[in-house]
Amino acid sequence: MRQRFSASATYRGFRKYQGRREIPAVVNVNNVKDLIYSMNTAERQVLLEELQAFQSKSQAEKDQNCPPTVQQLRAIGIHYALPFVGFGFLDNFIMIIAGDYIDTTIGLTLGISTMAAAGLGNTLSDIAGIGSAWYVESLASRVGVHMPELTPTQLEMSSTQWSINMGRAIGITLGCLLGMLPLLFLHDRGKLKGGLDDNNSDTKPPN
Repeated sequence: MRQRFSASATYRGFRKYQGRREIPAVVNVNNVKDLIYSMNTAERQVLLEELQAFQSKSQAEKDQNCPPTVQQLRAIGIHYALPFVGFGFLDNFIMIIAGDYIDTTIGLTLGISTMAAAGLGNTLSDIAGIGSAWYVESLASRVGVHMPELTPTQLEMSSTQWSINMGRAIGITLGCLLGMLPLLFLHDRGKLKGGLDDNNSDTKPPN
């Protein structure tokens, strides 16, 4: 007949060896199995939850003493910056192109202001940004800069969150600056519109 050990008896047996460096002979697989077999379902569930809680606490204490490295923080910043470069570029690029087109065509016909045309262009760029979000993120993931493997505790550290926010801010700033490139080619069109406005004012009949 299999000998049945109570949890308290086994615990008292383990306490005798507390503080020693060597592993006692009584702590072996068979004794642990006997301990598990002697428990009912509820006791095994409690033991499992306590072991998991102990492992989580030990891992959390280990992570607190091991913050992300500089290389990991740099990779995190680049990983979060790349999608926002694409978003910023598309937002400004489409807004400028669409706003200029509306200003020089529909704007002249309807007589709307330049700011109203810019607002309509920004609306179109926001709509395009929603539709292109998946493609921008997919393209950024193909570049090869992947998120480093971090534990949940490391992800919640202030240094990690700082790197994430800085990456987003730098990415959106760089993307918006790149999206302003069409302004280099719209200078003549601005002069053309000014000339058209002057011609329209000259052809108005005097009161």
